[in-house]
Amino acid sequence: MLNSENNDLNVDLDLTIIVPLYNEEESLAELTSWIYSSLKSKGFTYEIIFVDDGSSDNSWKIICDLKKSYSFVKGLRFRRNYGKSAALHCGFEMALGGIVVSMDADLQDSPEEIPLMVSMIKEQGFDLVSGWKRKRYDPPGKTIPSRLFNYTARLVSGIKLHDFNCGLKAYRREVVKNIEVYGEMHRYIPILAKRVGFNKIGEKEVQHQERKYGVTKFGLDRFVKGFLDLMSVMFISKFGNRPMHLFGFLGILTFTAGLLSALWLGIRKLWYVHLEIPAQRISESPYFYIALVCMILGTQLFMTGFIAELVSRTKSDRNIYHISERID
Repeated sequence: MLNSENNDLNVDLDLTIIVPLYNEEESLAELTSWIYSSLKSKGFTYEIIFVDDGSSDNSWKIICDLKKSYSFVKGLRFRRNYGKSAALHCGFEMALGGIVVSMDADLQDSPEEIPLMVSMIKEQGFDLVSGWKRKRYDPPGKTIPSRLFNYTARLVSGIKLHDFNCGLKAYRREVVKNIEVYGEMHRYIPILAKRVGFNKIGEKEVQHQERKYGVTKFGLDRFVKGFLDLMSVMFISKFGNRPMHLFGFLGILTFTAGLLSALWLGIRKLWYVHLEIPAQRISESPYFYIALVCMILGTQLFMTGFIAELVSRTKSDRNIYHISERID
């Protein structure tokens, strides 16, 4: 089965579907067929980009075989496992579609939701539409941390989404070309999009499927990394281009508190000497050491601000990944 409508690569496509994957050999053929059957009557020109995140099974071989049957299939293979954010980042760079959809490879996201999500962007003017799995079939060890993540993300970002981490999302191409996804930041793409000015963010309730093959890749390490990355993305959103505003302010505040405390100790000592009142030496007072620590800490915070300013103005190479093979 070939999608002949996609053969002219000189013309931008309507749709790009990005599927990051790691050891999902059982589901790839079924997913491709499902996407094809869901979109064949919709009149879209589209491509599917499979990003193999260093799988150790036969996932890449299956992607190569799928290319022989479906002309719209493309692929990218990492030399090692970098994570979902890296896979999405490279998929976003390859995308040619005017609207970009990301979805998981484990058959838990339904391609039948894609046309309605695309129409929300085209007709209602959304920049980003995120799926919301109201009813989930995941184990409690995954759903409970997810709810905690989502509550915290809503609280600190002000974006009213039920499920920030849903793998099924649709974006205008301008969104994915203007955000940088790294670490575990794929969880917080709506926050990254809002940071660069894409404020019309919508949500669509989608059907969640039980996992048919393999096992979940969720673990305790992702729980911890997710919270750390949430703090990172909120810091970057507010102070990414002006870290001195945070560290400099804290440094001045802390140094000033220490300096005033030291002056107060010195003035009190001189006053006692003037009145000929016996008094302990300044260095014997615990407040002296508190003041000293505050002054040292304040200086360090101020210098951290200077260093952060230099780093923020230096080109980052954190999104350089080693690719072993590619299918266009």
